[in-house]
Amino acid sequence: MSAAAARAARTRAMLEGPIGPTLARLAAPNVLAMIVQALMSISEGIFASRLGVDSLAGLALVFPLVMLTQMLSAGAMGGAISSAVARALGAGSPERAGNVALAGLAIAVVSALLSAALMAGLGRPVFELLGGAGQPAEAALSYAALFFPGCITIWLCHATLSVIRGTGGMMFASLTLLFVSLVSIPLAGTFALGWLGLPALGMAGLALGTVAAHALGGMVALVYVLTGRAGLTLSGTRLQADMFNEILKVGLIASANSALTVLTIVLMVGAVGRHGKEALAGYGLGARLEFLLIPIVFGIGAAMTAMVGANIGAHQKRRALQIAWTGSVAAALIVGLIGLVVAIAPDLWLGLFLSPSESGPLAAGRSYFRVVAPFYSFFAIGLAMYFASQGAGRMLWPFLGGVVRISVAFGGAIYLSGTTDLGVTAVFVAIAGGMVSYGIFIVASILLTKWR
Repeated sequence: MSAAAARAARTRAMLEGPIGPTLARLAAPNVLAMIVQALMSISEGIFASRLGVDSLAGLALVFPLVMLTQMLSAGAMGGAISSAVARALGAGSPERAGNVALAGLAIAVVSALLSAALMAGLGRPVFELLGGAGQPAEAALSYAALFFPGCITIWLCHATLSVIRGTGGMMFASLTLLFVSLVSIPLAGTFALGWLGLPALGMAGLALGTVAAHALGGMVALVYVLTGRAGLTLSGTRLQADMFNEILKVGLIASANSALTVLTIVLMVGAVGRHGKEALAGYGLGARLEFLLIPIVFGIGAAMTAMVGANIGAHQKRRALQIAWTGSVAAALIVGLIGLVVAIAPDLWLGLFLSPSESGPLAAGRSYFRVVAPFYSFFAIGLAMYFASQGAGRMLWPFLGGVVRISVAFGGAIYLSGTTDLGVTAVFVAIAGGMVSYGIFIVASILLTKWR
């Protein structure tokens, strides 16, 4: 088949194929790529632990902001690009889909430049505000000084892959992300620890590995789209105001929701940081796994975004809702199982980074998992519904769910810390309460409104 005919066949499958098998077929390569990406993040933590506790604490400081970049480029703006392309194709307008794709790439470039400028001016005050004085703050700054100027590679890579997902091309997008993740691991180790006789760049080397791997993946994805292999024609397209609006009306509120997710973690990092760097290092490892659940849900959510978007474009809202519930329940079951495992045996995760002699970080990490991990499924079902709502272009309720979560988590942490003697465990109880309220709020809102 020609590329355009293959793209049309993928769209038809999203509109007419059996929901469960079609969703599983689209999600499976995404989930595989996300698992390998999780391994990339695990390896980064291991490399940081080899550099010392200060570096591990510094990684805990910068990690929420790094993940925000990933969430905005792949999940928020990326999801908005994917859903806009899918809605255009579902409505039978491949020309409009091409225009949307071009606007999405332009948004990615501007977003990357803005991100780099903000971190250049605010990096040190942010890290110090979070309680990362001294060497942990310096380690975080070393990472950020390379990552954020180079994040344009990450934005362009994810924006282009989002265009491809919008056409139903999950396999190519997933294989590209798989390539990025596999390449990033040895690059990060080589640059950070000085393998193969190269200079050991420390924390900056970890960032360089990520940036370089996404540069390679972005080039592959751009060539695929620009040569027409995604089934879209970008030659002759032009930037149009309504194309930007089609993406930004979903992407801006989705970005605000992602910012709320990261702000929740950042505020909790600040609360935990008051208990010392060992508690911060232990919590940082717990929060790292929590963040890694997002890519796992994204593996299913990216398929839902495209399928829901295509069906909304074709005025098949009832089928779109069925897709949303099917994928969200599956995400909750998968992530909930992971949560139960680490709640029962937290050292399965913590032992990857810490030795038995590092009792302080181990105690904090164990406390986090035993209190918070049993409630991961609530976070997962709410986040999965967020991705489905992107496809529907209905982001108000997921955003409000994020507001509820941060209010319960931060407010609860302040209240419990001041009225109990639980210590850092009080912060973990509040985090768990925020997850439960987030999941219940979003599920209830979709049940009641049905995306009206």
